[in-house]
Amino acid sequence: MKKYIKILGLLAITAIQFSCSSNDNSDTEPVNPPDATDTFIRASDVSFLPQMEALGTKFYSNGKAEGMLTTLRNAGCNTVRIRLWKKPVNGRSGLSEVKQLAQKARQAGLRVWLTVHYSDDWADPGVQTTPEEWKNLSFTDLKSAVTSYTSTIISEINPDIIQIGNEINSGLLWPQGNLISNEQQCIDLLSAASAVVRSKAPNTKIMIHYAGVNGGGTDWFFTKMKSIDYDYIGLSYYPVWHGKDLNEVKNTIDALGKKFSKKVLIAETAYPFTLLHNDQTNNIVGTSDQLVPGYPATPAGQRTFVMDIKNIVKTSQYGQGFAYWGGEWVAFKGPQSTSGSTFENQALYSFDNNALSVMQAFSKD
Repeated sequence: MKKYIKILGLLAITAIQFSCSSNDNSDTEPVNPPDATDTFIRASDVSFLPQMEALGTKFYSNGKAEGMLTTLRNAGCNTVRIRLWKKPVNGRSGLSEVKQLAQKARQAGLRVWLTVHYSDDWADPGVQTTPEEWKNLSFTDLKSAVTSYTSTIISEINPDIIQIGNEINSGLLWPQGNLISNEQQCIDLLSAASAVVRSKAPNTKIMIHYAGVNGGGTDWFFTKMKSIDYDYIGLSYYPVWHGKDLNEVKNTIDALGKKFSKKVLIAETAYPFTLLHNDQTNNIVGTSDQLVPGYPATPAGQRTFVMDIKNIVKTSQYGQGFAYWGGEWVAFKGPQSTSGSTFENQALYSFDNNALSVMQAFSKD
């Protein structure tokens, strides 16, 4: 996601202590583990969920209060995606909160996909800020810190999938890990993180994540990544930033998978079910010219868009899955909030927090 969205998102962070409470008991009752044969990833990012539940936000399915993780699992979602920050404000998206959410997800029968930002805050193509406690380290010590931190993440959470960096189009841990100005150091940092995962959790899949589906840009980037030991190519695809041609999405998945012998996922995508808003925080998508032709901003249009993205990935021999971003990010701070959600009209829930028909896109079929 772009930097300015993430600044607004950070404004929504509160000092309320993390609460493990849920809307009902259904998210904490043990259920059957995920089907090992169900390997196509149908994921939803749920990173804001602990913050929202701490404020008492309720979610509904068919008008009945139901924990989000339960609703997702029942819809066919098999994985949750969770961002991880190093030392964030008030602990939001920090190791402790993420560990608890990961445990809760597993209790709901969902796999865990961590997106490790290697930052105290949002990391994206425009900003990759080194954590405060690492900012004065030599490169040798920075690499050691990445190794140690990654080891801790594996020991504490042991995710099924780990992204080593988030939208790292120009590297991570700037300036030392900037792909443009310090290419070899960037590769060394990623290789160090990968080596830890391989040694401590050989079954965990490693993802490298790029924002965009432009063939030239993605080809250049993943050529740079060739020496790194990883499993999955992850791509962000938002029509508002990355173009409205779904054929380009398909062609890029096929080309990257073939050239680099990797499985490919759409690691982030989203689409509006309305152009209206439910709080006073400016939304990212709010005008008709931002839409993809043939996909209106209606619940049916949103559902069809996500289903088509799923099918594009699924029908490629290199496709491994998709994740919906911001599906939980309803207007949880009230209708007058100017620091609430920039994404409530792209959530998986209506303005009264009832699950929308887009949930059908998580179906195994």
